[in-house]
Amino acid sequence: MGKVVVWNLMSLDGYFEGAKKWDLDFHMLVWGPELEALSKELGGKAEALVFGRVTYEGMKAHWTTTEDEIEIKTFMNALPKIVGSRTMETADWNNSRVVSDVAAELKRLKQASDKNIYIFGSAELVASLLPDDVIDEIMVCVVPVLLGQGTPLFKPADRQKPLKLLESRPLQSGGVILRYEIENSAG
Repeated sequence: MGKVVVWNLMSLDGYFEGAKKWDLDFHMLVWGPELEALSKELGGKAEALVFGRVTYEGMKAHWTTTEDEIEIKTFMNALPKIVGSRTMETADWNNSRVVSDVAAELKRLKQASDKNIYIFGSAELVASLLPDDVIDEIMVCVVPVLLGQGTPLFKPADRQKPLKLLESRPLQSGGVILRYEIENSAG
């Protein structure tokens, strides 16, 4: 059975983007050969990618036009993509589809595949899925910077989510990848 894995970069003070939408310049403080290799590894293990509407729009704009990171661009454009949205009816990025009940779809996909399903960015979507025990792992790369303001990766919640550390991996750039299993995940 596959897993649903959240993957994101965030500042030490908890922001995944700066004060403006798509203010991701701080990601370059840790980007390098290690994260590039990890990205390629994840792309090879993925069943599908999942985005909220805002992240979908930004990822589509970037990965359909960039001339950089060709191998990553190839799998980003080829992999099946699920867009969780209450406002979109169609998605026109290659292999994309809009789903209104993302939790039910992810539960179905986990049962049908041995590969992982990755949620990139999409803090609002992640916040909506955490109470449903759909997410199995959270993987973050903590970027060694204090932004002071921005969009927090994790939103306020009604209850705690116990996590079990699976891995901590320091990077040469000073970033640290932390991988956690959600202990009470329904699996």
